[in-house]
Amino acid sequence: MSEEHIAEDSAELGEKIVRVLKTIYDPEIPVDIYELGLIYDVLVNEDNEVKILMTLTSPNCPVAETLPVEVEEKVKSINEIKDAEVEITFDPPWTQDLMSEEAKLELGLL
Repeated sequence: MSEEHIAEDSAELGEKIVRVLKTIYDPEIPVDIYELGLIYDVLVNEDNEVKILMTLTSPNCPVAETLPVEVEEKVKSINEIKDAEVEITFDPPWTQDLMSEEAKLELGLL
């Protein structure tokens, strides 16, 4: 497989992961976790194992236990993905500045 083909595959896989992340919503805010800026990084290795670095809107978030599990399960449901792991970080802490323009518009912040 050429490097170009691998790059296309990983870009396509990245888009699939983002599409899945956009189906997961913070229960308190009617905006998906991707547009909210809760996803800091998505890493995919050559074995199609995914590691997602994400945060929560606050350390006391009521879905702190369930949201990472939901993210893992939904990403694992993508056929090409062998495994997924979510790591929660609060460094840097989440702020409204991390939200997309679309999310800010949705929440009346623009």
